[in-house]
Amino acid sequence: MMRFILSMLFFGVTCSLYARQPNILWLVGENISHDLGCYGAKNVHTPNLDGLAKEGVRFTNVFATNPACAPSRSAFMLGMYQTTTDTQHMRSHRSDDFKLPPGVRPMTQRLQDVGYTTANLKTISDKAVGTGKLDLNFVNEGPIYQTDDWGALKSKQPFFAQINSHEVEYDIYDRQSAKKERVEWVGEREHVKHATPENVTPPPYYPDAPLVREEWARYLNSVSGMDVRIGWVLDQLRKDGLEDDTVVIFFADNGRLEPRGIHWCYDCGLRVPMIVRWPKNFPAPDGYAAGGVNEQIVSLIDVTATTLDLAGIAKPPLMQGRVIFGPHAEEPRTFAFAARDRIDETVQRIRSVHDERFHYIRTFTKGPTFASLNRYKEKCFPIVPLMREMQAAGTLTGPPLALMQREGPCEELYDTKADPDEIHDLIGSTKPEHREAVTRLRAALDTWIVETGDRGVIPEAPEVYAPFEKEMDAWFGTPKWFKK
Repeated sequence: MMRFILSMLFFGVTCSLYARQPNILWLVGENISHDLGCYGAKNVHTPNLDGLAKEGVRFTNVFATNPACAPSRSAFMLGMYQTTTDTQHMRSHRSDDFKLPPGVRPMTQRLQDVGYTTANLKTISDKAVGTGKLDLNFVNEGPIYQTDDWGALKSKQPFFAQINSHEVEYDIYDRQSAKKERVEWVGEREHVKHATPENVTPPPYYPDAPLVREEWARYLNSVSGMDVRIGWVLDQLRKDGLEDDTVVIFFADNGRLEPRGIHWCYDCGLRVPMIVRWPKNFPAPDGYAAGGVNEQIVSLIDVTATTLDLAGIAKPPLMQGRVIFGPHAEEPRTFAFAARDRIDETVQRIRSVHDERFHYIRTFTKGPTFASLNRYKEKCFPIVPLMREMQAAGTLTGPPLALMQREGPCEELYDTKADPDEIHDLIGSTKPEHREAVTRLRAALDTWIVETGDRGVIPEAPEVYAPFEKEMDAWFGTPKWFKK
Protein backbone atom coordinates (compact mmCIF):
# COMPACT_ATOMS: atom_id res chain seq x y z
CA MET A 1 0.00 0.00 0.00
CA MET A 2 2.79 2.45 0.85
CA ARG A 3 4.42 1.80 -2.52
CA PHE A 4 1.05 2.50 -4.22
CA ILE A 5 0.58 5.77 -2.33
CA LEU A 6 4.11 6.90 -3.18
CA SER A 7 3.55 6.10 -6.83
CA MET A 8 0.36 8.14 -6.80
CA LEU A 9 2.21 11.10 -5.31
CA PHE A 10 4.92 10.72 -7.95
CA PHE A 11 2.34 10.95 -10.72
CA GLY A 12 0.76 14.04 -9.19
CA VAL A 13 -2.40 12.34 -7.91
CA THR A 14 -4.19 13.99 -4.99
CA CYS A 15 -7.57 12.27 -5.02
CA SER A 16 -8.75 10.09 -2.18
CA LEU A 17 -8.39 6.41 -2.97
CA TYR A 18 -12.11 6.02 -2.30
CA ALA A 19 -13.48 9.36 -3.50
CA ARG A 20 -16.19 9.14 -6.17
CA GLN A 21 -15.25 11.04 -9.27
CA PRO A 22 -17.48 12.19 -12.15
CA ASN A 23 -17.45 10.72 -15.61
CA ILE A 24 -16.01 13.14 -18.17
CA LEU A 25 -17.12 13.36 -21.80
CA TRP A 26 -15.24 15.41 -24.37
CA LEU A 27 -17.25 16.27 -27.49
CA VAL A 28 -14.64 17.53 -29.94
CA GLY A 29 -15.86 19.33 -33.03
CA GLU A 30 -13.67 19.69 -36.10
CA ASN A 31 -12.70 23.05 -37.52
CA ILE A 32 -15.31 25.52 -36.29
CA SER A 33 -15.38 28.89 -34.59
CA HIS A 34 -18.38 30.64 -32.97
CA ASP A 35 -20.73 29.41 -35.68
CA LEU A 36 -23.49 28.08 -33.43
CA GLY A 37 -26.90 29.51 -32.68
CA CYS A 38 -25.97 30.04 -29.03
CA TYR A 39 -23.11 32.29 -30.17
CA GLY A 40 -25.44 34.32 -32.37
CA ALA A 41 -24.64 32.68 -35.70
CA LYS A 42 -27.25 32.94 -38.45
CA ASN A 43 -28.43 30.28 -40.89
CA VAL A 44 -27.27 27.36 -38.75
CA HIS A 45 -29.45 24.89 -36.90
CA THR A 46 -27.75 23.76 -33.68
CA PRO A 47 -30.52 22.97 -31.17
CA ASN A 48 -28.50 20.33 -29.33
CA LEU A 49 -25.50 22.52 -28.63
CA ASP A 50 -27.74 25.51 -27.97
CA GLY A 51 -29.55 23.36 -25.41
CA LEU A 52 -26.25 22.29 -23.88
CA ALA A 53 -25.34 25.97 -23.51
CA LYS A 54 -28.65 26.69 -21.73
CA GLU A 55 -27.91 23.90 -19.26
CA GLY A 56 -24.22 24.76 -18.92
CA VAL A 57 -21.73 27.58 -19.29
CA ARG A 58 -20.70 29.02 -22.64
CA PHE A 59 -17.12 30.31 -22.93
CA THR A 60 -16.39 33.16 -25.35
CA ASN A 61 -12.60 33.58 -25.29
CA VAL A 62 -11.17 30.11 -25.87
CA PHE A 63 -8.24 29.68 -28.26
CA ALA A 64 -6.46 26.74 -29.85
CA THR A 65 -2.68 26.74 -29.61
CA ASN A 66 -2.40 25.97 -33.33
CA PRO A 67 -4.82 26.50 -36.25
CA ALA A 68 -4.49 22.91 -37.51
CA CYS A 69 -5.58 19.61 -36.02
CA ALA A 70 -2.45 17.53 -35.34
CA PRO A 71 -0.38 20.18 -33.52
CA SER A 72 -3.45 21.43 -31.63
CA ARG A 73 -4.48 17.91 -30.61
CA SER A 74 -0.93 17.09 -29.58
CA ALA A 75 -1.04 20.12 -27.30
CA PHE A 76 -4.37 19.49 -25.61
CA MET A 77 -3.72 15.78 -25.16
CA LEU A 78 -0.59 16.73 -23.19
CA GLY A 79 -1.67 20.03 -21.64
CA MET A 80 1.48 21.63 -23.07
CA TYR A 81 2.30 23.87 -26.01
CA GLN A 82 3.26 21.87 -29.07
CA THR A 83 6.22 24.22 -29.50
CA THR A 84 7.60 23.09 -26.13
CA THR A 85 7.27 19.34 -26.76
CA ASP A 86 8.58 19.41 -30.37
CA THR A 87 5.22 18.37 -31.82
CA GLN A 88 4.59 21.65 -33.65
CA HIS A 89 4.86 20.55 -37.27
CA MET A 90 1.80 19.13 -39.00
CA ARG A 91 2.08 15.34 -39.30
CA SER A 92 5.54 15.05 -37.80
CA HIS A 93 7.21 12.20 -35.91
CA ARG A 94 4.94 9.58 -37.47
CA SER A 95 7.72 7.23 -38.59
CA ASP A 96 10.76 8.08 -36.47
CA ASP A 97 11.78 7.08 -32.95
CA PHE A 98 10.65 10.34 -31.34
CA LYS A 99 9.59 10.13 -27.70
CA LEU A 100 7.98 12.82 -25.57
CA PRO A 101 10.25 14.66 -23.13
CA PRO A 102 10.76 13.01 -19.72
CA GLY A 103 7.81 13.65 -17.40
CA VAL A 104 5.41 14.41 -20.27
CA ARG A 105 2.59 11.89 -20.75
CA PRO A 106 -0.73 11.71 -22.60
CA MET A 107 -3.57 12.88 -20.41
CA THR A 108 -5.50 9.62 -20.78
CA GLN A 109 -2.67 7.62 -19.28
CA ARG A 110 -2.74 9.82 -16.18
CA LEU A 111 -6.50 9.23 -15.93
CA GLN A 112 -6.00 5.49 -16.20
CA ASP A 113 -3.54 5.65 -13.30
CA VAL A 114 -6.38 6.65 -10.95
CA GLY A 115 -8.94 4.16 -12.19
CA TYR A 116 -10.64 5.92 -15.11
CA THR A 117 -11.68 3.86 -18.12
CA THR A 118 -10.67 5.80 -21.23
CA ALA A 119 -12.55 5.53 -24.51
CA ASN A 120 -12.34 6.99 -27.99
CA LEU A 121 -15.72 6.29 -29.56
CA LYS A 122 -16.89 5.83 -33.13
CA THR A 123 -20.38 4.36 -32.81
CA ILE A 124 -23.33 4.22 -30.46
CA SER A 125 -25.57 1.31 -31.42
CA ASP A 126 -25.87 1.64 -35.20
CA LYS A 127 -25.10 5.35 -35.37
CA ALA A 128 -21.73 6.75 -36.49
CA VAL A 129 -21.00 9.46 -33.94
CA GLY A 130 -17.21 9.81 -34.06
CA THR A 131 -14.16 9.23 -36.19
CA GLY A 132 -11.89 7.75 -33.53
CA LYS A 133 -9.39 10.37 -34.61
CA LEU A 134 -6.07 10.76 -32.84
CA ASP A 135 -3.80 12.52 -35.39
CA LEU A 136 -1.09 13.11 -32.81
CA ASN A 137 2.50 14.07 -33.50
CA PHE A 138 3.73 11.38 -31.13
CA VAL A 139 3.18 7.68 -31.74
CA ASN A 140 5.60 5.84 -29.45
CA GLU A 141 3.95 6.42 -26.07
CA GLY A 142 1.88 3.23 -25.90
CA PRO A 143 -1.92 2.95 -26.03
CA ILE A 144 -3.73 6.29 -25.69
CA TYR A 145 -7.19 4.80 -25.00
CA GLN A 146 -8.43 1.51 -23.58
CA THR A 147 -11.69 0.96 -25.50
CA ASP A 148 -13.97 2.17 -28.27
CA ASP A 149 -17.09 0.45 -26.87
CA TRP A 150 -19.80 2.81 -25.59
CA GLY A 151 -21.73 -0.12 -24.17
CA ALA A 152 -18.90 -0.97 -21.78
CA LEU A 153 -18.78 2.41 -20.10
CA LYS A 154 -21.83 2.09 -17.84
CA SER A 155 -20.20 -0.80 -15.99
CA LYS A 156 -16.75 0.81 -16.00
CA GLN A 157 -17.26 4.11 -14.25
CA PRO A 158 -15.70 6.55 -13.77
CA PHE A 159 -14.88 6.96 -17.44
CA PHE A 160 -13.29 9.53 -19.68
CA ALA A 161 -14.71 9.35 -23.19
CA GLN A 162 -13.79 11.39 -26.24
CA ILE A 163 -15.93 11.66 -29.36
CA ASN A 164 -14.46 13.40 -32.38
CA SER A 165 -17.20 14.57 -34.69
CA HIS A 166 -17.19 13.68 -38.40
CA GLU A 167 -18.04 17.28 -39.18
CA VAL A 168 -16.77 19.84 -40.06
CA GLU A 169 -14.35 18.26 -42.55
CA TYR A 170 -13.74 17.66 -46.23
CA ASP A 171 -14.09 14.07 -47.39
CA ILE A 172 -10.39 13.67 -48.16
CA TYR A 173 -9.17 10.54 -46.43
CA ASP A 174 -9.65 8.19 -49.35
CA ARG A 175 -6.61 10.08 -50.69
CA GLN A 176 -8.28 10.37 -54.09
CA SER A 177 -8.90 14.11 -53.93
CA ALA A 178 -6.64 14.85 -56.92
CA LYS A 179 -8.98 12.85 -59.16
CA LYS A 180 -12.11 14.70 -58.11
CA GLU A 181 -13.44 17.83 -59.75
CA ARG A 182 -14.83 18.96 -56.41
CA VAL A 183 -14.13 17.54 -52.95
CA GLU A 184 -17.32 17.05 -50.93
CA TRP A 185 -17.77 17.65 -47.24
CA VAL A 186 -18.31 14.70 -44.92
CA GLY A 187 -22.07 14.05 -44.86
CA GLU A 188 -22.75 16.80 -47.39
CA ARG A 189 -25.47 14.85 -49.19
CA GLU A 190 -27.36 14.32 -45.93
CA HIS A 191 -26.97 17.79 -44.43
CA VAL A 192 -30.16 19.82 -44.33
CA LYS A 193 -29.68 23.03 -46.30
CA HIS A 194 -30.48 25.58 -43.62
CA ALA A 195 -27.92 27.86 -45.26
CA THR A 196 -28.16 28.76 -48.93
CA PRO A 197 -26.04 30.98 -51.17
CA GLU A 198 -28.89 33.50 -51.04
CA ASN A 199 -29.16 33.85 -47.26
CA VAL A 200 -25.51 33.79 -46.11
CA THR A 201 -23.08 36.66 -45.62
CA PRO A 202 -19.47 35.49 -46.03
CA PRO A 203 -16.68 37.40 -44.27
CA PRO A 204 -15.41 40.53 -46.02
CA TYR A 205 -11.91 39.13 -46.48
CA TYR A 206 -13.33 37.14 -49.42
CA PRO A 207 -14.74 38.57 -52.66
CA ASP A 208 -18.52 38.73 -52.87
CA ALA A 209 -18.91 36.07 -55.56
CA PRO A 210 -21.41 33.23 -56.10
CA LEU A 211 -18.76 30.57 -55.43
CA VAL A 212 -17.87 32.18 -52.10
CA ARG A 213 -21.53 32.16 -51.04
CA GLU A 214 -21.87 28.51 -52.08
CA GLU A 215 -18.82 27.54 -50.05
CA TRP A 216 -19.95 29.48 -47.00
CA ALA A 217 -23.35 27.80 -47.10
CA ARG A 218 -21.63 24.40 -47.33
CA TYR A 219 -19.61 25.23 -44.24
CA LEU A 220 -22.62 26.33 -42.19
CA ASN A 221 -24.64 23.29 -43.22
CA SER A 222 -21.82 21.07 -42.07
CA VAL A 223 -21.93 22.77 -38.67
CA SER A 224 -25.64 21.95 -38.52
CA GLY A 225 -24.81 18.35 -39.45
CA MET A 226 -22.32 18.13 -36.59
CA ASP A 227 -25.04 19.18 -34.18
CA VAL A 228 -27.21 16.24 -35.27
CA ARG A 229 -24.54 13.70 -34.31
CA ILE A 230 -23.91 15.43 -31.00
CA GLY A 231 -27.64 15.19 -30.32
CA TRP A 232 -27.44 11.41 -30.75
CA VAL A 233 -24.66 11.25 -28.14
CA LEU A 234 -26.46 13.44 -25.61
CA ASP A 235 -29.68 11.46 -26.06
CA GLN A 236 -27.90 8.16 -25.42
CA LEU A 237 -26.11 9.57 -22.38
CA ARG A 238 -29.54 10.40 -20.95
CA LYS A 239 -31.13 7.07 -21.91
CA ASP A 240 -28.31 5.14 -20.28
CA GLY A 241 -28.74 7.00 -17.00
CA LEU A 242 -25.28 8.56 -17.23
CA GLU A 243 -26.19 12.22 -17.73
CA ASP A 244 -26.35 13.17 -14.04
CA ASP A 245 -22.89 11.72 -13.34
CA THR A 246 -21.04 13.07 -16.37
CA VAL A 247 -19.32 16.40 -16.96
CA VAL A 248 -19.78 17.26 -20.65
CA ILE A 249 -17.20 19.49 -22.31
CA PHE A 250 -17.73 20.52 -25.93
CA PHE A 251 -15.02 22.37 -27.85
CA ALA A 252 -13.43 22.46 -31.31
CA ASP A 253 -9.87 21.41 -32.06
CA ASN A 254 -9.13 24.58 -34.07
CA GLY A 255 -10.92 27.33 -35.95
CA ARG A 256 -13.00 27.36 -39.11
CA LEU A 257 -12.61 25.15 -42.14
CA GLU A 258 -12.24 28.10 -44.47
CA PRO A 259 -9.25 29.37 -46.47
CA ARG A 260 -8.21 32.06 -43.96
CA GLY A 261 -9.26 30.00 -40.95
CA ILE A 262 -7.61 26.60 -40.63
CA HIS A 263 -3.79 26.85 -40.96
CA TRP A 264 -3.65 30.58 -40.23
CA CYS A 265 -3.23 32.42 -36.93
CA TYR A 266 -6.12 34.79 -37.50
CA ASP A 267 -8.91 34.87 -34.99
CA CYS A 268 -11.10 32.70 -37.21
CA GLY A 269 -8.40 30.02 -37.20
CA LEU A 270 -7.83 30.05 -33.44
CA ARG A 271 -10.99 31.13 -31.60
CA VAL A 272 -13.13 28.09 -30.79
CA PRO A 273 -16.41 27.48 -28.98
CA MET A 274 -16.51 25.75 -25.61
CA ILE A 275 -19.50 24.70 -23.50
CA VAL A 276 -19.32 22.94 -20.12
CA ARG A 277 -22.30 21.25 -18.53
CA TRP A 278 -22.08 20.14 -14.91
CA PRO A 279 -23.85 16.92 -13.74
CA LYS A 280 -26.62 17.09 -11.13
CA ASN A 281 -25.08 14.44 -8.86
CA PHE A 282 -21.93 16.47 -8.17
CA PRO A 283 -21.70 19.88 -6.49
CA ALA A 284 -21.08 22.58 -9.07
CA PRO A 285 -17.97 24.76 -8.69
CA ASP A 286 -18.25 28.30 -7.38
CA GLY A 287 -19.50 30.69 -10.00
CA TYR A 288 -21.14 28.03 -12.13
CA ALA A 289 -24.63 28.98 -13.22
CA ALA A 290 -26.64 27.16 -15.86
CA GLY A 291 -27.05 29.32 -18.94
CA GLY A 292 -24.13 31.50 -17.93
CA VAL A 293 -21.38 33.03 -20.02
CA ASN A 294 -17.70 33.00 -19.08
CA GLU A 295 -15.49 35.60 -20.78
CA GLN A 296 -12.12 34.69 -19.26
CA ILE A 297 -9.25 33.93 -21.62
CA VAL A 298 -8.76 30.18 -21.98
CA SER A 299 -6.26 28.12 -23.95
CA LEU A 300 -7.24 24.62 -25.06
CA ILE A 301 -4.38 23.25 -22.96
CA ASP A 302 -6.35 24.55 -19.97
CA VAL A 303 -9.07 22.03 -20.76
CA THR A 304 -6.47 19.32 -20.11
CA ALA A 305 -5.41 20.61 -16.71
CA THR A 306 -9.05 21.15 -15.75
CA THR A 307 -10.04 17.63 -16.83
CA LEU A 308 -7.29 16.11 -14.68
CA ASP A 309 -8.40 18.26 -11.77
CA LEU A 310 -11.97 16.98 -12.15
CA ALA A 311 -10.54 13.48 -11.77
CA GLY A 312 -8.71 14.46 -8.60
CA ILE A 313 -5.29 14.66 -10.24
CA ALA A 314 -3.07 17.58 -9.31
CA LYS A 315 -1.59 19.43 -12.26
CA PRO A 316 1.72 17.75 -13.15
CA PRO A 317 4.82 19.94 -12.63
CA LEU A 318 5.58 20.46 -16.34
CA MET A 319 2.01 21.04 -17.51
CA GLN A 320 1.45 24.52 -18.95
CA GLY A 321 -2.35 24.41 -18.97
CA ARG A 322 -4.26 26.05 -16.13
CA VAL A 323 -7.22 24.82 -14.07
CA ILE A 324 -10.05 27.16 -15.06
CA PHE A 325 -12.75 26.33 -12.51
CA GLY A 326 -13.32 24.45 -9.27
CA PRO A 327 -11.60 24.70 -5.87
CA HIS A 328 -8.15 24.53 -7.49
CA ALA A 329 -8.84 27.18 -10.13
CA GLU A 330 -5.78 29.20 -11.06
CA GLU A 331 -5.40 32.86 -11.89
CA PRO A 332 -7.14 33.58 -15.22
CA ARG A 333 -4.89 34.16 -18.20
CA THR A 334 -4.02 37.63 -19.43
CA PHE A 335 -2.91 36.28 -22.80
CA ALA A 336 -3.58 33.29 -25.07
CA PHE A 337 -0.65 32.23 -27.24
CA ALA A 338 -0.65 30.27 -30.47
CA ALA A 339 1.86 29.12 -33.05
CA ARG A 340 1.80 27.82 -36.59
CA ASP A 341 4.77 26.02 -38.10
CA ARG A 342 5.10 23.71 -41.10
CA ILE A 343 1.76 22.46 -42.43
CA ASP A 344 2.54 19.41 -44.57
CA GLU A 345 4.78 20.76 -47.36
CA THR A 346 4.22 24.46 -46.55
CA VAL A 347 6.84 26.01 -44.28
CA GLN A 348 5.63 29.04 -42.31
CA ARG A 349 6.60 30.17 -38.81
CA ILE A 350 3.92 32.40 -37.29
CA ARG A 351 3.23 33.34 -33.67
CA SER A 352 0.12 34.93 -32.15
CA VAL A 353 -1.05 36.41 -28.87
CA HIS A 354 -4.58 37.47 -27.88
CA ASP A 355 -5.64 39.56 -24.93
CA GLU A 356 -9.23 40.50 -24.15
CA ARG A 357 -9.33 43.01 -26.99
CA PHE A 358 -6.29 42.97 -29.25
CA HIS A 359 -4.67 40.28 -31.36
CA TYR A 360 -1.02 40.52 -32.40
CA ILE A 361 0.41 38.24 -35.11
CA ARG A 362 4.08 37.95 -36.07
CA THR A 363 5.21 36.14 -39.22
CA PHE A 364 8.87 35.18 -39.22
CA THR A 365 8.98 33.46 -42.62
CA LYS A 366 10.01 35.36 -45.72
CA GLY A 367 7.71 35.40 -48.74
CA PRO A 368 3.97 35.07 -49.38
CA THR A 369 1.75 34.20 -46.43
CA PHE A 370 -1.85 33.39 -47.42
CA ALA A 371 -0.83 33.12 -51.09
CA SER A 372 1.86 30.50 -50.45
CA LEU A 373 1.29 27.07 -51.97
CA ASN A 374 -0.49 24.39 -49.96
CA ARG A 375 -1.90 21.68 -52.17
CA TYR A 376 -4.66 20.70 -49.75
CA LYS A 377 -5.86 24.30 -49.66
CA GLU A 378 -5.68 24.69 -53.45
CA LYS A 379 -7.75 21.56 -54.08
CA CYS A 380 -10.29 21.54 -51.26
CA PHE A 381 -10.93 25.28 -50.89
CA PRO A 382 -12.08 26.58 -54.31
CA ILE A 383 -12.16 30.13 -52.97
CA VAL A 384 -8.34 30.13 -53.10
CA PRO A 385 -7.98 29.55 -56.86
CA LEU A 386 -10.86 31.97 -57.42
CA MET A 387 -8.95 34.69 -55.58
CA ARG A 388 -5.83 33.92 -57.61
CA GLU A 389 -7.80 34.22 -60.86
CA MET A 390 -9.39 37.49 -59.80
CA GLN A 391 -6.06 38.91 -58.71
CA ALA A 392 -4.51 38.01 -62.06
CA ALA A 393 -7.47 39.65 -63.84
CA GLY A 394 -7.22 42.80 -61.74
CA THR A 395 -10.72 42.38 -60.28
CA LEU A 396 -9.69 41.54 -56.70
CA THR A 397 -9.86 44.57 -54.43
CA GLY A 398 -10.01 45.65 -50.78
CA PRO A 399 -9.34 43.20 -47.93
CA PRO A 400 -9.26 40.13 -50.24
CA LEU A 401 -6.49 41.72 -52.31
CA ALA A 402 -4.58 42.78 -49.20
CA LEU A 403 -4.78 39.20 -47.96
CA MET A 404 -3.32 37.84 -51.21
CA GLN A 405 -0.56 40.46 -51.27
CA ARG A 406 0.67 40.05 -47.69
CA GLU A 407 4.26 38.89 -47.36
CA GLY A 408 6.48 38.07 -44.44
CA PRO A 409 8.30 38.79 -42.34
CA CYS A 410 5.61 41.07 -40.97
CA GLU A 411 3.54 42.04 -37.95
CA GLU A 412 -0.22 42.55 -37.69
CA LEU A 413 -2.48 44.00 -35.00
CA TYR A 414 -6.26 43.78 -34.85
CA ASP A 415 -8.91 45.07 -32.49
CA THR A 416 -11.13 41.99 -32.22
CA LYS A 417 -13.88 43.91 -30.43
CA ALA A 418 -14.28 46.65 -33.04
CA ASP A 419 -13.16 44.52 -35.99
CA PRO A 420 -14.02 40.83 -35.40
CA ASP A 421 -13.25 39.95 -39.03
CA GLU A 422 -9.73 41.37 -38.64
CA ILE A 423 -9.62 43.35 -41.87
CA HIS A 424 -8.18 46.58 -40.45
CA ASP A 425 -4.52 46.04 -39.64
CA LEU A 426 -3.51 48.55 -36.94
CA ILE A 427 0.21 47.79 -36.86
CA GLY A 428 1.01 51.16 -38.40
CA SER A 429 -1.52 53.15 -36.38
CA THR A 430 -0.23 56.15 -34.44
CA LYS A 431 -3.05 56.10 -31.90
CA PRO A 432 -1.61 55.75 -28.37
CA GLU A 433 -3.86 52.82 -27.46
CA HIS A 434 -2.71 50.93 -30.54
CA ARG A 435 0.97 51.71 -29.97
CA GLU A 436 0.62 50.59 -26.35
CA ALA A 437 -1.06 47.35 -27.45
CA VAL A 438 1.73 46.59 -29.93
CA THR A 439 4.43 47.20 -27.33
CA ARG A 440 2.67 45.14 -24.69
CA LEU A 441 1.80 42.19 -26.92
CA ARG A 442 5.23 42.13 -28.57
CA ALA A 443 6.83 41.89 -25.15
CA ALA A 444 4.38 39.20 -24.03
CA LEU A 445 5.11 37.11 -27.11
CA ASP A 446 8.88 37.52 -26.81
CA THR A 447 8.69 36.43 -23.17
CA TRP A 448 6.50 33.42 -24.01
CA ILE A 449 8.90 32.28 -26.75
CA VAL A 450 11.79 32.24 -24.27
CA GLU A 451 9.95 30.93 -21.21
CA THR A 452 8.29 28.02 -23.04
CA GLY A 453 11.38 27.03 -25.01
CA ASP A 454 9.74 27.57 -28.41
CA ARG A 455 11.37 24.96 -30.64
CA GLY A 456 10.04 26.56 -33.78
CA VAL A 457 13.22 28.63 -33.87
CA ILE A 458 15.08 25.44 -34.89
CA PRO A 459 14.55 24.84 -38.63
CA GLU A 460 13.63 21.36 -39.79
CA ALA A 461 16.14 19.72 -42.09
CA PRO A 462 14.84 19.83 -45.71
CA GLU A 463 15.11 16.05 -45.98
CA VAL A 464 12.52 15.78 -43.19
CA TYR A 465 9.77 17.67 -44.97
CA ALA A 466 10.73 17.19 -48.63
CA PRO A 467 8.75 13.91 -48.90
CA PHE A 468 5.55 15.78 -48.06
CA GLU A 469 5.69 17.60 -51.40
CA LYS A 470 5.48 14.30 -53.27
CA GLU A 471 2.82 12.94 -50.91
CA MET A 472 0.62 16.03 -51.16
CA ASP A 473 0.98 16.10 -54.95
CA ALA A 474 -0.27 12.49 -55.12
CA TRP A 475 -3.10 13.26 -52.70
CA PHE A 476 -4.32 16.65 -53.95
CA GLY A 477 -2.42 17.44 -57.13
CA THR A 478 -0.36 20.54 -57.91
CA PRO A 479 -1.95 23.64 -59.48
CA LYS A 480 -0.77 24.57 -62.95
CA TRP A 481 0.35 28.04 -61.89
CA PHE A 482 3.02 26.65 -59.57
CA LYS A 483 6.57 26.52 -60.92
CA LYS A 484 9.07 25.00 -58.50
